[in-house]
Amino acid sequence: MILSQGTDTFSHPSPPSVDIRSVSSARGEDPTDTIAVPCESRAAPSQALTVSQLARVIRDTVRTNPLLARVLVRGEVSGLQSAPAGHVFFTLKDATAQVSSVLFHSDAENLGFELEDGMDVLATGEVDVFPRRGTVQFLVRAATPAGVGAFWAAYQKTRKKLAAEGLFDPVRKRPLPPFPRRIGVVTSEVGAVVYDIVTILRRRYPLAHVVIAPALVQGPGAPASLRRALAFVEDRVDVVVVARGGGSLEDLWCFNDEGLARAVASCRVPVVSAVGHETDVTIVDFVADLRAPTPSAAAELLSPDAIELIVRVNAAGRTLVREVQDILADAQSRTTSLGERLSPRGLRRELDANRGRLDKARGALDGIARREMARHRDRIEALARRLDVLSPFATLRRGYAIAERPGGSVVAHVAEVAPGDALAVRLQDGRVHVRVNQEDP
Repeated sequence: MILSQGTDTFSHPSPPSVDIRSVSSARGEDPTDTIAVPCESRAAPSQALTVSQLARVIRDTVRTNPLLARVLVRGEVSGLQSAPAGHVFFTLKDATAQVSSVLFHSDAENLGFELEDGMDVLATGEVDVFPRRGTVQFLVRAATPAGVGAFWAAYQKTRKKLAAEGLFDPVRKRPLPPFPRRIGVVTSEVGAVVYDIVTILRRRYPLAHVVIAPALVQGPGAPASLRRALAFVEDRVDVVVVARGGGSLEDLWCFNDEGLARAVASCRVPVVSAVGHETDVTIVDFVADLRAPTPSAAAELLSPDAIELIVRVNAAGRTLVREVQDILADAQSRTTSLGERLSPRGLRRELDANRGRLDKARGALDGIARREMARHRDRIEALARRLDVLSPFATLRRGYAIAERPGGSVVAHVAEVAPGDALAVRLQDGRVHVRVNQEDP
């Protein structure tokens, strides 16, 4: 599916057919530096015009002249002045003439570079008359530097400015989608570039929809046209390619426009720059997420090869079939084994096996129990022997006796008894009851 956006194109109407008479020879001027004007015989005006009326007539004449409605002028910038409102006033001049010029605020913002005194520019706009001051001014709508030196200076200035802001940093580059469903193409709607891109995309990746946003790719009006095309397409696609065929430095200058570079950097989807040939480098190449050496190469980079995808899908399909077959075979094997285990013969084998495991476990438990009982018996006997050594009964067996009061308390000292006290003397085989006659300390 191909969508297209309206573009701004300009056509110069043919001037009306009039009788032309040279007036240079009558004034003694050089015929090569004259303007041919129509000459008609007119009756003298019946009454005088006011200054305002004359100024309006001059203004209307200038405004309705098709030759002055869209003019391309090359000249040197001089007397540059910036107004607080953002308007820029200057003079365009060459070796023999000069024209007052103005660049209004909105057009100055979209210029893409900064005007400087002495800069040689190629400007497009229209001529107008301001009756209040009686001046003729060239209203500049767009401009580009003219000449290699001026181009290079403007290029370097823009490049350094955007690089300092981080717009060229690799960390902000976004990867291209591996399988884009919609691919946007911002380029001229005529020429080999759009044909080559569409042909390659249809051949390699026919699943994708191609959305074409036509734009001017050369001239003073190209930067604004490219920005509009990019804004038109960025919400409709997964990735965008900005493309143009080869050309001179002047032909490719619109892709060095600062405003266009910022639009590419802020685009909501990844952008591939494919401007000119491999040796051509523009500001847009630096800010884009990927630079392609040619428009055809951009189409190759944007699209996976359909044949390669088919091979990969077929290989993945075969792998999937094998894995499914292995899973089914394993499930069938487990089902067969489970069926055999649940049959009467299988259950009998399971019972016999379980009985054998139980007998083995019982024998092991019996052995463990006997060993534990013997170990604990040995510990108890050792403790008993230690207790017996410390027992007072062992002392009694060695011939000693223990004197006790009738209540059972042991008499440990002579001072604890008095003559006439009744005591019980414990021997190893019984007690003897006695009465104290005297004390011998």
